[in-house]
Amino acid sequence: MSGSAFTFLARGAIIQHFEIAGIDIVQGFPTTELYDKHNGPYFGETIGRFANRIAGASIQVPGGLNGKDAYPLAANNGPNALHGGHSGWGSKTWDGPTPVGVRQAIPGFAPGDLTTGGESVQFTLVSPDGDEGYPGTVKATVTYSVGKQPLAGSAGEATVLVIEYEAELIDGADETVINMTNHSYFNLGGAPTIEGTVVELGASKYLPIDDGGIPTALVPAVFPKIQANVPFTLGAVEPNVDDCFVVRDAADAKHIDTRALPLNRHLAAHHPDTGIHLEVYSTEPAFQFYTGKFIDVPAVGGLPARGNRAGFCVEPSRYVNAPNVEAWKDMAVLKKGEKYGARIVYRAWKA
Repeated sequence: MSGSAFTFLARGAIIQHFEIAGIDIVQGFPTTELYDKHNGPYFGETIGRFANRIAGASIQVPGGLNGKDAYPLAANNGPNALHGGHSGWGSKTWDGPTPVGVRQAIPGFAPGDLTTGGESVQFTLVSPDGDEGYPGTVKATVTYSVGKQPLAGSAGEATVLVIEYEAELIDGADETVINMTNHSYFNLGGAPTIEGTVVELGASKYLPIDDGGIPTALVPAVFPKIQANVPFTLGAVEPNVDDCFVVRDAADAKHIDTRALPLNRHLAAHHPDTGIHLEVYSTEPAFQFYTGKFIDVPAVGGLPARGNRAGFCVEPSRYVNAPNVEAWKDMAVLKKGEKYGARIVYRAWKA
């Protein structure tokens, strides 16, 4: 977007740049070709058809899906499927960006709507029946809206990015599974790692997992290292986190379209050295918080090598492995005639 702090790419409907006070707070690459070659960490990608993990690389919805007991998927994360497979939506070329006018309203957002800006662009992808093993032809859209909001008690403004996801089945099957998110890695300090970043998470309950990242219990537990809305500082090694935090219990999370729900704050973070602040909100029932342990990108495109803890992720989403769990499947199974929907808001500023 011309004159904006943001750059988006058709490859993966990626957030390529998000600049605050001259510092790019997201990890990325200068060209599409470098994303094709080196984006193992999924920098900035729109993730689908199903974000996070599906156990045993098999869709096994209790009661069946389209009359079938199982749909095999690619095992690209140990024995499990991760982020849509070997060629998930984050590596596809989307149609766009297409300007779709000005959208200053942010439904469900307590701080208020955008006061300036609101210019919006949309990316569209048609994922065919059988794409990476997933049933049904799905039309998905990502709409990015950018603008400003005044900061309470200050003459300054926050830069705001609103992401809206929508998807529907258009052919090939009566049901599929879906879970979209954005996989941006944030670094607020302008340094090689996220060390020194002060973070608050908006939840302390999480889904306990096995060694492969699959939940082992239906009832969320209290995370042992982090208390909700209590600040902690990211050190050189700890806390080392890659977990799904629960915003709404399963009984209150049976929505395939969450956009009518309030936006909850998942994260507030700042770095004392730069004064840059970030807040992440969404309508989703959960979010994955990941401190970047497995980042391993060589020096390319004039950028230095990026490794362990070069950025952290906040991935609003449905529960991990939701389709395969009776109590969770309603939040992830999309039926023909329905629309999947979700909204994410990033809000950043320099104090």
